[in-house]
Amino acid sequence: MEEAVRELRDRLGGLPTPAEAEDIWAEIWHQEAHNSTAIEGNTLVLQEVEKTVDPHPHATDLEGPGNFRRHEIARFPGGMKPPSWPEVDARIRSWLDRVAELQAKTDTPLAERLAVLHNDFEAIHPFLDGNGRTGRLVLSLLLGRLGYPPAIIYKRDRDAYLRAMRRADVGDPGLLGELIARSVTANLYRFVMPAVAGPVKLLPLPALATADLTENALRVAAMRGRLRAVKADDGTWRSSQKWVNDYTKSRYRRGRPA
Repeated sequence: MEEAVRELRDRLGGLPTPAEAEDIWAEIWHQEAHNSTAIEGNTLVLQEVEKTVDPHPHATDLEGPGNFRRHEIARFPGGMKPPSWPEVDARIRSWLDRVAELQAKTDTPLAERLAVLHNDFEAIHPFLDGNGRTGRLVLSLLLGRLGYPPAIIYKRDRDAYLRAMRRADVGDPGLLGELIARSVTANLYRFVMPAVAGPVKLLPLPALATADLTENALRVAAMRGRLRAVKADDGTWRSSQKWVNDYTKSRYRRGRPA
C-alpha cells in the first residue's frame, strides 16, 4: 500500500481533486455505500432506504441522528461489550485525541494504526444505530485527509471483516490492518491511477488489469515480449494504457495469414 501511494504522489502528482475526477469519486462512493450497507444486511432498494431513515424503534427524543446513545448495548457475539452510555462522550473525545496523532512518525504501519482506531470506534458504539456504516465512512475520511484513497469493505469480505474485528477486540489488529491495506491498494489501482496517468504514463500492471485482461495475463504477455513493458528494479512490471491497447488489438491477430 505504501509503495503504491508513494508512486501516486511522486510520479503522478497525488490524488485527483473531485473536480478533476468526479466520475472516479462518484464510483468509489457508490461502491462504498452499496457494500457498507450490504454488510449490515441492507440492499439499498427503495424499501430499505426508507427503513434506514426511520428512527430506531427504541430511540428516545435525545437519540436522534447525530446524538450519542442513551441505551446500554448488549454484548456482541464475539464477547466484546460496548461501554455504558454515560462513558461514550469521554471515550469519543479520547478517541479523537488519538486520531490527531495519526500523522506522527511511528514504526507501526499506518494501516494497522487505522485498524486500531476503526475497531475502537466500533467498540465504543457511540450511536444507537448505524455505527458500522458511520465507522467505515469515518475510516475513509481519515484516509482521504492523509492523502490515501478510501477503503471499501466489500460485502463478499463481510465474514473476513467481522473475524478481523473480533481479533482486534483482543488486541491483534494485524488482520484488520491487512484488509484495510488491500482495500486501499485495490481502489488505488482500480479507480485512481488509470485516470490520473492518462494513456502514456507507465503504471503497475494491477492498475491496467480488467476483468477480461487480468494482471496475470498482462504479466505473462510482458514476460513473453508480447506486451511492451518495463521491468522495475523490484521485479514488478510496468506498462501504459496505450501499450495495453496496442497489445489487445494485436493479440487476436497473431497466427492469422496476412
